[in-house]
Amino acid sequence: MILRMDSLIQVIARALDMVEITFLGVTTNHGKRIAVLCAAMGRYLGMSDPEVSDLVSCALLHDNALTEYILLKEGREEDDPDISEHCIIGQNNAEILPFNGNIDGYILYHHEQADGRGPFKLSEGQYPLGAEIIAAADMVDAEWQVERTSIEGLPDLRNKIKSQIHRCFSKRAGNAMLEILDTDMLVSLKNENVTETVCRSLPVWNIDIHDPALIPFAALVSRIIDYKSKSTGIHTQQIANRSWLMSEYYSYDLTEKIQMYLAAALHDIGKLAIPTEVLDKPGKLNDEEYKIIQGHIVQTRSLLSEMEGLGPITEWASNHHEKLDGSGYPLRKNAADLDFNSRLMACIDIYQAVSEKRPYHTQRTHDETMAILNEMADNGKIDPKIVKDIDKVMAEWSQRDVDTPSL
Repeated sequence: MILRMDSLIQVIARALDMVEITFLGVTTNHGKRIAVLCAAMGRYLGMSDPEVSDLVSCALLHDNALTEYILLKEGREEDDPDISEHCIIGQNNAEILPFNGNIDGYILYHHEQADGRGPFKLSEGQYPLGAEIIAAADMVDAEWQVERTSIEGLPDLRNKIKSQIHRCFSKRAGNAMLEILDTDMLVSLKNENVTETVCRSLPVWNIDIHDPALIPFAALVSRIIDYKSKSTGIHTQQIANRSWLMSEYYSYDLTEKIQMYLAAALHDIGKLAIPTEVLDKPGKLNDEEYKIIQGHIVQTRSLLSEMEGLGPITEWASNHHEKLDGSGYPLRKNAADLDFNSRLMACIDIYQAVSEKRPYHTQRTHDETMAILNEMADNGKIDPKIVKDIDKVMAEWSQRDVDTPSL
């Protein structure tokens, strides 16, 4: 089975955009726009298709450490983490992927400036071309908001770019930006056009579902989601690991085990669009807040539906709050609508949420957790056979984290 890695990375970039909109005020589709700009600049500067593919992937993932960085900042009062930490974490995270070539420094130095004012104080020529291109595209879109620039305003934007060559931008990145940022490019980057532009201009990157890099990449996605909220800890990571454990118990073949792991790693990606104050509220949610929380499933399905080749993964990930008796959300599905793996994902999600420490309850033992699951099964909400199987498999992991699998 082949997965479109470029499509998966775009989904993650769009989810990260949701975080950036909230915390940094960037415009919608920021990740897509800088990917298109980087692809055009890379091609203008003579990069090969594999090199452009690597550049675009790094551009889409350039802020993969954003949620972790925000959590670090919230955890410190006087000693705020420097933005370089965000760059270091992001580079380390990205390097797990099987890139075509060397991406050393592409994300690490994406906040450097040509005159040495960046976090690592490197000057033009001291950091790689890929980082120069990503830095230029990121600044032009995030700081000067290309999406909001009119055709009439394009000459002013180009003059700004010219004025910043050798200051913010290296000469080669700045000149490449001026070469590719014409009227047609500006129009193609507008929100109503950018999705089509991405499909037309970005390289396809296929990856076999059995590629050893896929599990650590999925684990990275789960960490990005978990870092959105200080109350969720390692919730998504543990659901993914427990899904693998249950898949082994059911003797799934390798493809289905990886599909289940991916579904679990992605199941809460919609939470990146939910305000942190709602996610971290220590007390009971009011009706409006509960509706906001429920919206994360709609966001998850919307995001995953954009990705080509996921197959049943989207359904298994998006059904994890549905119940057999129709009392779940958001679609009020019932037993006839829910396949076995959707039911399994729901049970694993409940097990993890009930057993882990939360602001509103302490960590529970396996037996305490199973008492809650058994009651739900008796009331017709979740699958009783799966509950019995979880009891067998998870007993030895009471109040212990399950290890991340490896291929």
